[in-house]
Amino acid sequence: MSWSLERDDGTVTEWERSDGYATVRLRERAAGGFVVRLDVMEQAADESAYERVRFDDREAAEARATEWREARDLDE
Repeated sequence: MSWSLERDDGTVTEWERSDGYATVRLRERAAGGFVVRLDVMEQAADESAYERVRFDDREAAEARATEWREARDLDE
């Protein structure tokens, strides 16, 4: 299943999986740095999960967001 960019407003960037049961969000923190969050709902075909990681720079946060999307991509 593919991912689509659902929000990108300069502070929050969020992708949603095409089945609607998983999201990855990258957010700039007011205190500096970035947070990346993976949320896979219990109803999803794959195992539910919630992870949250902080990074000092956007490049590292974007790399983690990409890793999570690739790892949670489902074959249709």
